[in-house]
Amino acid sequence: MLLDPLRIPEEVWSRHDVRVMLANRDMGALFRVLTRLAGASQTRIGAAVGLEQGYVSRIMSGRKVTSIEVLERIADGCNMPDEARMTMGLAPKGNSCLPATSSDPEEKQAEHGPGQSWQASVRNCLELWRGDVNRRDLLRRTAFSSAGYTLPALRWFTAPDPPPLARDGSRSVGQPEVETVRELTATYRRLDNQYGGGHARNTVARYLNLEVAPLLTDGRFDQATGRELLSATAELSQLAGWQAYDMAEHGIAQRYLTLALDLARHADDGGLGAEVIAAMSHQATYLGHAATGIDLARAAREAAQRAGMPVLVAEALVLEAHAYAIGHDERACARTLHQAEQALDRADRGSDPQWISYFDEAYLSAKFGHCFHTLGRYSHAERFAVRSLRMNPSYVRGYGFNLSLLASIYARQGEVDRACVVGKEALTKAKDLRSARAVRYLRDLQALLAAHRRRPGVRHFTDQVDAVLGRRR
Repeated sequence: MLLDPLRIPEEVWSRHDVRVMLANRDMGALFRVLTRLAGASQTRIGAAVGLEQGYVSRIMSGRKVTSIEVLERIADGCNMPDEARMTMGLAPKGNSCLPATSSDPEEKQAEHGPGQSWQASVRNCLELWRGDVNRRDLLRRTAFSSAGYTLPALRWFTAPDPPPLARDGSRSVGQPEVETVRELTATYRRLDNQYGGGHARNTVARYLNLEVAPLLTDGRFDQATGRELLSATAELSQLAGWQAYDMAEHGIAQRYLTLALDLARHADDGGLGAEVIAAMSHQATYLGHAATGIDLARAAREAAQRAGMPVLVAEALVLEAHAYAIGHDERACARTLHQAEQALDRADRGSDPQWISYFDEAYLSAKFGHCFHTLGRYSHAERFAVRSLRMNPSYVRGYGFNLSLLASIYARQGEVDRACVVGKEALTKAKDLRSARAVRYLRDLQALLAAHRRRPGVRHFTDQVDAVLGRRR
């Protein structure tokens, strides 16, 4: 269930004991005060500051926080005033390297909390893009936090209607500029499917930083063009997050997806927002956070229903089912898979946006296969995994994933030779990919077959995997 935002009375920061805690960077004592004065649970604090509840618990039990990045997260999540930030030894918000904030009091107030301005969201994007291109160590060390998705998803449903997006900059921006961003996004998406997230990830970050950023900061556009521009930027940011996820850069992926959702909200693009939340669910479930995956999938389904897109409803349902499978809830998984089939049957695909074209019967079958494989229903899993291979051949990475799934099912069923044959085909696909997920699936298969390593076929397959991927430590 999504949580209410953390609300801390302003007078807390002027208390003498709190100032001492900040000066000593005693975050455990600060969190204990917040639980008492703001009625905040560990889960709510974690959601606000982007940390796992378990980590918050350890901090409250005496674990010291020494990372500047984590201290910044806590300061931002608690919405500390500049005086409190400086007491902790952090720079005030006004000293950011980003463009200066507006002097308009109403806009400055809008830059904080659920109703932050679109200009503030753009500034956050600029910071991320610039840091990603420059490969800042602080950004690279950003860790994934399942709680970090709670407030962005909540904001999607609770934020007020987006304000006007017109801007009076020095550079004219119209439909040609927006279409250029969309066309390049389609090209990068095609490369992502063919060669993996690592192939063009840095190129996408540079394009956002060097080409898209000036359109947003220096552009002159009306309301309609502004929404189109933010929507196109959100779509490309979502792709950048997906690429980082595919390369196991999960903290960076989370930053991209969170900001993509903010941009989609300001653009009033309900369908794209649902797709971004679905991607968040996908990542959370992949990392084993089943409860978060379920919550986000439900949020994606609600957003898709509001947007009137049955195909996105089907996608959200199958993601929810996979999270149920990870959580070993077989009954809920089966019920939700059935609902996903029904939703896809009702969908009219004629008006689908380009970014959802990957979701078809083959993709649905692959998800069914993953669910049954996770639940140990291997005969059902095999049937759907075989069906998933009847797919568009341009989705090379997805085809490799589905081959790895089928090989793993064979291995679970004790059909070792068939597992090796299909595994070799998956390896052939993976050698031309830059995808950490592809590597993980093959390594998992290799581990499954380790019990049969004396068999010639398994030994040969293991040697091939090590030759292509490197010997495992």
